[in-house]
Amino acid sequence: MVLKAQKHHAVDSVIRVVTPENIAFEYRVAGPFRRLPALMLDTAIKFGILIALSIVFSMTFGMVSSGMAEALLIVSWFVIDWFYGGIFEALMNGRTPGKAALGLRVLKIDGQPIDAHQAILRNILRTADLFLGGVGVAVMMSNDKYQRLGDIVCGTMVVVEQRQWLLGVAKLDDPRAIQLAAYLPPNFVVPRSMAKALSTYVERRKFFSLPRRREVARHLAEPLLERFGLPPDTSYDLLLCALYYRTFIADRKEDERRLAEANAAALAQQQQAHPAGAVQAYVNPYGPNGPALPQQGMVGAAPFQ
Repeated sequence: MVLKAQKHHAVDSVIRVVTPENIAFEYRVAGPFRRLPALMLDTAIKFGILIALSIVFSMTFGMVSSGMAEALLIVSWFVIDWFYGGIFEALMNGRTPGKAALGLRVLKIDGQPIDAHQAILRNILRTADLFLGGVGVAVMMSNDKYQRLGDIVCGTMVVVEQRQWLLGVAKLDDPRAIQLAAYLPPNFVVPRSMAKALSTYVERRKFFSLPRRREVARHLAEPLLERFGLPPDTSYDLLLCALYYRTFIADRKEDERRLAEANAAALAQQQQAHPAGAVQAYVNPYGPNGPALPQQGMVGAAPFQ
């Protein structure tokens, strides 16, 4: 999936990544002062590993030859110093223990996860930054993504990770998403790029304000409304949640039960919102056993929360 990154304002250190579906997501890039504590923590961990190995080597190989223990310790330090960051970032999806503790992650400049080659190479090139000293810091401060030399060569950046956004499969508590999902064409196949944008939006939507949800969801939802033959005033946010449910959560064996529960919950909500006897009945175009589609919050200006 090809994405483009838009230049951000230097005052807020935020970079915007736009998907092919014109959905924009923002990442806060991490500057040198945010990354320094993570580097210090990783350095402490490396020394801790080295001390543990020195004890092990002295109690094993040191019993035979102290020179052998020292040689193994030197080799171990070489491996730890050069490959600690690369191995952890490759295995932990762009994080080392220090970065994980400080809420940082390494990504490609287009917002995608880094690969093992980039993880190892950017950490090997850290030597150049340390050797150049102030020049390396000057390079970081001179570009809008705070990239050191290794990041520039590998096409990576370090961002501040919003941990609460990493939710896996998002939970949809509002029954209207399940109800609207019943109206979506069963043969519609979500392309891979759309699936990534869809999952990212639904996982992060609860951190958006209602106007922001509408603004972000509109780019992807507007063409889908026409394609699915839904009313043009259907909630964009609700449509994406319904499509997310159909794509990632729906289980044919469970659909009928979940739909029945959603209909009952929607009816209970409607009864609570109106005085007794004031609930207006409507004709279900799908028949008496079809999915009930509550109008409030699904079409018109009422928000889906």
